Amino acid sequence: MSKSFPFCSLLIGFLSGVLSGCGTGSESSSPDAKINSESAAAEVATEEQDSAGGTSSDLALQPSGEANQQATDAVDATTEDEDDEAGNMFLAYEVEAESLLAAALPPEQLQEGWVRLFDGQSPFGWFLTGDANWSIKDGSIRVSKGDISFLCTSFQLADYELKVDFRCAADTNSGIFLRTGPEPDNVAEGCLELNIAPPDNPFPTGSFVQRQKLEPKDLNQASPGGEFDSTQWHTYHVRLVGSEVEVWLDGKSVMKMSDFSSNPTGHISLQHNQGRVEFRNILLKPVSSEALHLDSDWEQDWTKSVKEDAMLDVEVVDNGLRLTGGLGQLQSNQDYGDFILQASYTLAKPEVNSGIFFRCIRDNMLDGYECQVNHATVDGDPLMPADAGAGAIFRRQPARIVVGDGTTKSFITILANGAQFLTWVNGLQVADFYDSREPDENPRRGLRTDPGPIAIQAHDPGTDVTFHEMRITEL
Repeated sequence: MSKSFPFCSLLIGFLSGVLSGCGTGSESSSPDAKINSESAAAEVATEEQDSAGGTSSDLALQPSGEANQQATDAVDATTEDEDDEAGNMFLAYEVEAESLLAAALPPEQLQEGWVRLFDGQSPFGWFLTGDANWSIKDGSIRVSKGDISFLCTSFQLADYELKVDFRCAADTNSGIFLRTGPEPDNVAEGCLELNIAPPDNPFPTGSFVQRQKLEPKDLNQASPGGEFDSTQWHTYHVRLVGSEVEVWLDGKSVMKMSDFSSNPTGHISLQHNQGRVEFRNILLKPVSSEALHLDSDWEQDWTKSVKEDAMLDVEVVDNGLRLTGGLGQLQSNQDYGDFILQASYTLAKPEVNSGIFFRCIRDNMLDGYECQVNHATVDGDPLMPADAGAGAIFRRQPARIVVGDGTTKSFITILANGAQFLTWVNGLQVADFYDSREPDENPRRGLRTDPGPIAIQAHDPGTDVTFHEMRITEL
């Protein structure tokens, strides 16, 4: 779809997430686009009260760790002429649904496990500390003036691969921070700062500040034409695992470190220190994962259970495991607490209802958090999920957009870490939910952080879904 709409509800959710370190809320369209933030919140609250014992307080984030420190600014969506004005926050901006859907990743990258951290149009999934003129324009994040400032992912993670495109003025001092708090300190022993800086800086581009320097001659040797030009787009590729890190610049390995000390986990953040810098194509993938059987050996990993008087057929097919009928489930034989789960599936039609449940109560029928698997829309509008939308944390937060119709191979990623749950569909982030409810053994009633099994849902007699692969990385 080509229509555009103000991201007013996203702004509300984003500012709430800024205060808590997590994104929240659903997005709204303009008055003619059928959903606004109040109606969306009321709908979710009603669903929770009717069927899960929750309240609308589930939509309000509470401060979470370091990420609430002075994080009260939002990305300033300005025109290019205004980029040189030190800015504060935006009130609303427009996003085209068609362009947002175009940010979905190609199958090759999805198969490798990549997801987007920045969708090219909005600050969804990020929060800001400091006062600088951050803006989003032409698919990139920009900043040029203001105080030292950091744009941080809402989540924290220890190990991953990261790709970031960047370009900057020749005298710019910026950087990409790993395993960091919202306001980094002690880059020598705590967080890692991968620098973006001129050759005369003590730690030029390609260096880890106060840890290991990349000599300008080595940077030039790794650059096309034998000279690094910061005003052109370049790509950092980082692999960070434990106390080992490797950095590639434009496909060439330029930096390795090992046996270093660092924070055990943290945010990924983009820095404004001095000068103009832009970022785009920010991608992440987990570094290791365990496959769960979805083939003839599926019973090694799963146990089938069906509601009384219901029928569930589990069929091994050439490309995975096909589930038809319901109500029933396949419940994993192993429990999982914090994890990144990546799965692919195909629905017989967009309206098919399935889901991936997690932190379930062992041997109970689908008592867990649910990541929705359903691609139905209202009147074909991807901004209007008919049943919360693929990637929704069902009855907690709807998907902000329905990505694809699910009838071709689709990919879903779930990051569950403590009380925060993020989801991506075909590489595009669609939910960022923080569960602020009181603790409860049953996630239908309250916050559950205890490990529990994964469950694949067959919702009703009309269910017809094939799951192709499922991999999980325990955090």
